[in-house]
Amino acid sequence: MNDTDAFRLELPGAGLEVHGLRSGTPGGRPLLFLHGWPEWSQAWQPVLQRLPAGHDLVAPDLRGFGATRPRSGQPDATAGPARHADDLLALADRLGWSSFGLVSHDVGSFVAQEIARRAPQRVTGLYFFNCAYPGIGARWFAPRHLPEVWYPFFHQLPWAAQLVGHSRESCRLYLRHFLQHWSHRQDWIEPALEAWVDNFMQPGALQGGFDWYLSVHETRMAAVEGRVSPAPIARPTRVLWGGCDPVLPAAWTDRLAQYFTDLQVEVLPQAGHFVHLEHPDRAAMDIAAFFDRLAAR
Repeated sequence: MNDTDAFRLELPGAGLEVHGLRSGTPGGRPLLFLHGWPEWSQAWQPVLQRLPAGHDLVAPDLRGFGATRPRSGQPDATAGPARHADDLLALADRLGWSSFGLVSHDVGSFVAQEIARRAPQRVTGLYFFNCAYPGIGARWFAPRHLPEVWYPFFHQLPWAAQLVGHSRESCRLYLRHFLQHWSHRQDWIEPALEAWVDNFMQPGALQGGFDWYLSVHETRMAAVEGRVSPAPIARPTRVLWGGCDPVLPAAWTDRLAQYFTDLQVEVLPQAGHFVHLEHPDRAAMDIAAFFDRLAAR
């Protein structure tokens, strides 16, 4: 298994100190891992530890998540995909990476698509778990799906973070709900839960994560209302989607080919939303195989 080390790097142009995990082989093929919500860089640790040698692996805390600052504790509606892409392209520059692969999940999938559209020449390939993409469209707020998507609106309330973070117990109850409800395989949750609570009980951490939902609201509504039609992404793309995900159902893979022109899709039947945490061995094997195939082209 790979050892994972904490890292931090100043991005002076962004006014940001990025924290996260780094492992693998220095000078190896670069892979950048972008987490979702309610996650931070540590959610990638089981996969990072299992990936074979030959890859240089970096999993940052996205702006507002984990230990990445700034974090005022006040709601910030500017932390959308474009700003995260700015941060991550600057991070790749600081790492000396002219090109890199992207592995992403949930929130990170929005950001990966932004990077691929803005700087396609820098992206060797895209690997997604349960990818949020424009083709979901109005299905996101379909009547039968509404019970699954109340939380993006709740997270935009100015007192939401204060309520969830009122006590360690309230934070634990809130996080446990999502981890349990969105997972098919449950055995990873209780051993990891206190680390999740520790992370989100840091000052400003809950609001930092909730800022994503403030920032992406208008973009999401434009997709739901059919007002966006981005050009397809032509970079090699692999999607491994959990077949038992209640919030991003596997049926929503049906329009991926309209948005990714070089695409491989597989549905993993016994997995939910957190494929990389529920099945880290399979996830690591599949990531390595995909990027190894690209390197051999």
